Amino acid sequence: MTSELSRLLAAAARGSFPPADGSVTVLPAPSPRDAGVVSFTAHAVVFADVPAAWVHERIPPGDLAAPLNPPFLGALTARLDREVNNIDLLTVAEALPGPPPLELTRSTDPDHPRTARARRHRDAVRAWTTADGGTVVVGRGVAGRWELAVEVDGAAQGRGLGRELARAARHLVPAGELLWAQVAPGNARSVRALLAAGFRPVGAEALLVPPGERG
Repeated sequence: MTSELSRLLAAAARGSFPPADGSVTVLPAPSPRDAGVVSFTAHAVVFADVPAAWVHERIPPGDLAAPLNPPFLGALTARLDREVNNIDLLTVAEALPGPPPLELTRSTDPDHPRTARARRHRDAVRAWTTADGGTVVVGRGVAGRWELAVEVDGAAQGRGLGRELARAARHLVPAGELLWAQVAPGNARSVRALLAAGFRPVGAEALLVPPGERG
């Protein structure tokens, strides 16, 4: 079943954003694993199993920064007994047809650090590696959306491999699907790689995870 959050995200990815009216929408958590806050232009969405009245009591009307600021996030994490994983730039791109234009080898190592980390937050995780030290991982994350993770070994950095992996990932999800990527805004190298690979910024997101599962 498609959740209300999934429909909202898909609409935003295609340019139909929630109204930029300074309001906050409260939606139920789409699964027991997923909770957090996503902020668009002058509109925030809290997706967690908390009463809407509780949220609105803690966010002053018209305070556009409040949903992702420490006072509210601290109150939300305390109520849910969770931690803020990070406050990320949220980006999206459409799937591309055909095989990826990069030689990839499907990874069968379930203990690879990037794969193991992805499995804490995503379902149906699959990973591929390159001969020169790159790893790309895709899986079903928040509200069932396809999500991307990329890792480049230190010796292979600075050659555009991150950009190539991010673009290759668009060939690794089913036709017609959207592929999402979250990245820390301060990670300028990764932000540039995603933009160069055709990903578009749509908002900011803070995911809340159980204690000890950050990262």
